[in-house]
Amino acid sequence: MAASHFQYFLCLVLVTLTTLIVIPTTHAKLSPNYYNKVCPQALTIIRSAVKKAITRERRIGASLLRLHFHDCFVNGCDASVLLDDTPFFTGEKTAFPNNNSLRGFDVVDEIKAAVDKACKRYVVSCADILAIAARDSVAILGGQKYWYQVLLGRRDARNASWDAANNNLPPPFFNFSQLLGLFNAHGLNLKDLVVLSGAHTIGSTQCGVFRERIYNDTNIDPTFAATLRNICPKTGGDPILAPLDSTPNRFDNAYYTSLLFKEGLLHSDQELFKGNGSDSDKLVQLYRKNSYAFAADFGPSMIKMGNIKPLTGNNGEIRCNCRKINNL
Repeated sequence: MAASHFQYFLCLVLVTLTTLIVIPTTHAKLSPNYYNKVCPQALTIIRSAVKKAITRERRIGASLLRLHFHDCFVNGCDASVLLDDTPFFTGEKTAFPNNNSLRGFDVVDEIKAAVDKACKRYVVSCADILAIAARDSVAILGGQKYWYQVLLGRRDARNASWDAANNNLPPPFFNFSQLLGLFNAHGLNLKDLVVLSGAHTIGSTQCGVFRERIYNDTNIDPTFAATLRNICPKTGGDPILAPLDSTPNRFDNAYYTSLLFKEGLLHSDQELFKGNGSDSDKLVQLYRKNSYAFAADFGPSMIKMGNIKPLTGNNGEIRCNCRKINNL
């Protein structure tokens, strides 16, 4: 038996034993202390791996944060976004909002390997890794004021849905009503919509995603649009990247400043601020003026999002490999 196959077989045996013996299967609620007894060093190991990845490439912090969003919005925070296609289902990676766009899967693999080695058992779920890595990315790129306590104890899904990913992730062309309706459907409110959209303060997106806005939108600064048209032609050049705000490698409140000046890169971003005195406008103005207000609200909204339909107790599993379910 090849070493890699033996390691995977050993994982399947050990994860079954640890599920039956070490982790209480009646634990049905998420808790910040979930790993304190079974692997107290888990969070430190994950943070170290995230920091290493961000040092290697700062953009990866935005990618890890986005993975958590795209996981939670599709049938809950269950790491289904990480699953490769199988003969039994087509996964979420090739859905329209994700295909050739989501990244960071290799970093999740690195984190999983590091934490499993440190714990000497398979007790940390891929879903929890996504939640912790998202928080750590925010804190590393933004500083301590953006740190928040992650609730833990999620288990991993045994399936994924291409259709659900297409239907439940907000596309960049959505208007305000569509965005709010989608967030409401996930148990999130207006404040959650505005504050979680602030995650676009880090990272970049592709020309093919923002082309329609810079050539056809009217609620856009003309100079800003002209500058982007210089790098994003009307046809071709889809993979060309542009930053989501003026500080794409720093988690801060610059995103909201861009909205006030009609410089939101995505149509869906700019929909949050129209200058009409709406409640959404007021929140954008608050977060632009007060970065501490943004930081204070961001954590609770992330925790709220992380509570979307988690698998706990006997539901799901702890995957040995984040890319595939344990019996494949």
